[in-house]
Amino acid sequence: MSALLTIDDLAVSYRTRGRPRTAVHGVSLELQRGEVLALVGESGSGKTTIGQAAIGLLPSGGRVERGAVRLHLAGGPVDVTSLPPRALQQLRGARIALVPQDPGTSLNPVQTIGASVAAPLRIHRWGTREAIRRRVVELLERVGLDDPELRATQYPHELSGGMRQRALIAAAVALEPDLIIADEPTSALDVTVQRRILDLLDELRGELGSSVLLITHDLAVAAERADRIAVLRAGRLEEHGDTRAVLRDPQSDCTAVLLADAPALSDASPRVPLVATEPLVTIDGLVHEYGARSAGRAGGAGRGADALRAVDEVGLRIARGTTHALVGESGSGKTTIGRALAGFHAPTAGTIRIGDLDVLAERGSRRLRRAVQLVSQNPYAALDPRRTIGQTIGEPLQNLPAGHGGVRARAALAQRVTAALGQVALPAEMADRLPRELSGGQRQRVAIARALIIEPEVVVLDEAVSALDVTVQSQILDLLEHLQRELGLTYLFITHDLAVVRRIADTVTVLRRGRAIETGTAQQVLSSPQHDDTQALLDAVPAPEWLRDARRGQHARATLTGQLEVA
Repeated sequence: MSALLTIDDLAVSYRTRGRPRTAVHGVSLELQRGEVLALVGESGSGKTTIGQAAIGLLPSGGRVERGAVRLHLAGGPVDVTSLPPRALQQLRGARIALVPQDPGTSLNPVQTIGASVAAPLRIHRWGTREAIRRRVVELLERVGLDDPELRATQYPHELSGGMRQRALIAAAVALEPDLIIADEPTSALDVTVQRRILDLLDELRGELGSSVLLITHDLAVAAERADRIAVLRAGRLEEHGDTRAVLRDPQSDCTAVLLADAPALSDASPRVPLVATEPLVTIDGLVHEYGARSAGRAGGAGRGADALRAVDEVGLRIARGTTHALVGESGSGKTTIGRALAGFHAPTAGTIRIGDLDVLAERGSRRLRRAVQLVSQNPYAALDPRRTIGQTIGEPLQNLPAGHGGVRARAALAQRVTAALGQVALPAEMADRLPRELSGGQRQRVAIARALIIEPEVVVLDEAVSALDVTVQSQILDLLEHLQRELGLTYLFITHDLAVVRRIADTVTVLRRGRAIETGTAQQVLSSPQHDDTQALLDAVPAPEWLRDARRGQHARATLTGQLEVA
């Protein structure tokens, strides 16, 4: 094989508060024609920055300090880092394409799917308007979207996350590029959709002969899909080489930590809870329809002609001090149930109680706000960028009257904020910072502190760790378990990741198309699934057996070494 992409001594910096901060320190790599090279590492390791440099899309303030990124084409090597904007525009789409991370924000919300997929074809003057229209339909069909002519006329909000990601891939491969940069292309997707998207990328790579630079924080995905792997830490290359060779015998502590923290590779047994007899949270007959003619309390809704039943007669019981996980594919109703429990919307029918509190009767009340809080998925969108961390955490206390636990006095409020930061293992000086000065893991800790400061009984965690790298994810899960033991919290944990469920949940409900298809202890559901869809979710978790074996061997060697050292 010959090299398609050569990264030579690449150093990239950003200006923060007027000062340069180096994000990538002299990284050198090669990507061969037709292969997949995975860039893995924690948040802030420089993975995405390298990918952005390779396509000439560094954000404002980003600058290549030294080195080169060369694309080896038929006419000779091209240094992407030194090309003028017009030449870069000609290269993007035609020879290099990007599949971005978040399908929810990467498509223009006021532009149809067809127009978004057609954009690279129009920019490069690929053909007539009618030829481009036919090509768009062909591409949407190729990436597996049903009724592609209809999908081309729809807007992003009318498609699921997996459908939107397929549309982004269609746009990326429209001009059959030599290099596809896939930046966390599946991190926001459930495991079954993740597998379909990765399979699709593999098929297209085989058809087009393209190379893929796969940027991911998931070592299990890299192990399953990449020919070679490069492990990054704090902008430096820790080690790289053949995927199996690197992961079977890691030479870097960083790689060993990533392996240890990957939930998909864990051999730990699911938790076996001692469940209390009386549940704290009781949900019965929950129905939620979108587009119904009327919506309200139980029995108060007639089903609209065009209504979509997102939740269909679901019942749950969650014991005090335990964690109940809701799992299922995108569109299965997980988030709708969680938001109903938190009082954010009224279901079409059903009842929800937290102890003696009727959630639906108390929607919008201070009593409900004190009882239940929600931590959402995206730590980058959850915090007001203009408010300090202290203001953000303290806001719930300021919104409550004194008789309901509210705090107005500046000194008392600052004391409570400091205590809340301490609970989530953040220093007190963090209160004066803005969200942009924090990492993703730190922001998620802030979101948890904001939820806990008013001392709720129940916390709804909606995909609260899915946007985090595996090491930070492990730290947040440790934190949640510690807080649950210390404060007696009850969690509804919404996730698409059964590997995380194994780690944190006591009990589990598996949802499919709004219905609960299986419920039981984590031990029962994960060890002996009774439904084919549950088994499909388990089978879709990326965890190559050779990597499991390698990790067991590393653990055994580490244990033996420790015993010898003690002896």
